[in-house]
Amino acid sequence: MKAKNRIASAIIMIFFTALGILVVFPFVAAVMASFRPGQELIRYGLSINFNLAEMTFNNYNYLFTGDHSYFLWFKNSMVLTVLSVALTLIVCYFIAYGLSMYDYKLKNLLFFLVIATMMVPFEILMLPLYQEIIDLKLINTTAGVILPGLCGASTIFFFRQYMIGLPKELLDSGRIDGATEFGICIRIMLPITKPAFAAMAILCGMGAWNSMLWPLLVYRDAHKFTLPIGLNTLLTPYGNNYDLLIAGSCFAILPIFILFLCFQSYFIDGMTAGAVKG
Repeated sequence: MKAKNRIASAIIMIFFTALGILVVFPFVAAVMASFRPGQELIRYGLSINFNLAEMTFNNYNYLFTGDHSYFLWFKNSMVLTVLSVALTLIVCYFIAYGLSMYDYKLKNLLFFLVIATMMVPFEILMLPLYQEIIDLKLINTTAGVILPGLCGASTIFFFRQYMIGLPKELLDSGRIDGATEFGICIRIMLPITKPAFAAMAILCGMGAWNSMLWPLLVYRDAHKFTLPIGLNTLLTPYGNNYDLLIAGSCFAILPIFILFLCFQSYFIDGMTAGAVKG
């Protein structure tokens, strides 16, 4: 039995090691390509074959000092991501709280309607949402980009699944102590859901940071472009700055990487608890 367990452990280790290499390979290749001259990149493409003699920081030097608006795009993406994540978490938390902590007749129906929205592709909703933003006169504004995504069905579902496993006796204890319903929600239940907030902050942050299609439809002024839109403008019929594009893409990974490092302990707890509770 011990020999079989060792063989099984070795097979599992080899499998996940190979899987990890496959996942990390595109990222490593992109980072290495960001230090290569543009001519070499166009000639050989992305690869891990790297000549130290050809390594150059010219791509990053031009990225930070060149005649473009990279830092403006970076700032716009940062502001949009922070506002989007903060507002989405707050709104979805309160919705999930109402769907998990209280009992009423339409509770299951409302939850079903929330889940049903996950089955509708964004491409179907894009045109009516765009018309709604125009009617509300929110075109070319940050509010027009953020508002349609505030009530994310997946975020509500995750919060609800996490909170449905929490003891409802906490609500009764708060009421006995004289706390209001809002006070129970904020002072008692919200601190307990920190792992869920951390997990959703990472996932929502990745979605907002990488979002391109909807901001591209709403924003009309070039000075409001986010990082994905701005990097896309580097590819034109008159010239493709692939070296600058890859360097900018690699540098754009840093905020999400830092976000994950800050919340990784909560992230694992939140994802695990949200997967098994309820």
